[in-house]
Amino acid sequence: MNNKRVIEIQAHLLEEIHTHGEKTYPNEGTGLLLGTVENEKTHVSAIKPLNNSREDSARHNRYLITPQDMLLAEHEAMRLGLDVVGVFHSHPDHPNRPSEFDRYWALPWYSYLITSVKGGKEAGSRSWQLAEDRSTFHEEHLVLVPTAERV
Repeated sequence: MNNKRVIEIQAHLLEEIHTHGEKTYPNEGTGLLLGTVENEKTHVSAIKPLNNSREDSARHNRYLITPQDMLLAEHEAMRLGLDVVGVFHSHPDHPNRPSEFDRYWALPWYSYLITSVKGGKEAGSRSWQLAEDRSTFHEEHLVLVPTAERV
């Protein structure tokens, strides 16, 4: 693992993220990761799928989370005793690594779980965190936790 940050997510939540990406294809799907952060490990305990609020002409390669959606997700996270710990989104017919647009809009304290969706079918997910100086993303070690286990 070599000093990589770790992000743990329950298998059924990752399946829900994949389904969301497939349903929104050929547009980008998006949502928020809810959980906790301890040391260098992020635990995802819930997700909040969202509608992509970007204008129609740009949804195929951009997503937008509105301030209202963020506020609602923050309230839901607080109700569950969790925090918003990241963002998930899909890349239709593109690799599951951050774009320059992603880097420009990202926040260094969030995880960014990106799912590639090729031809309408999920083609793998990877997670990233922006460096403090905003220069680049560092890949996180994505650990799938069986659904029966608590993260």
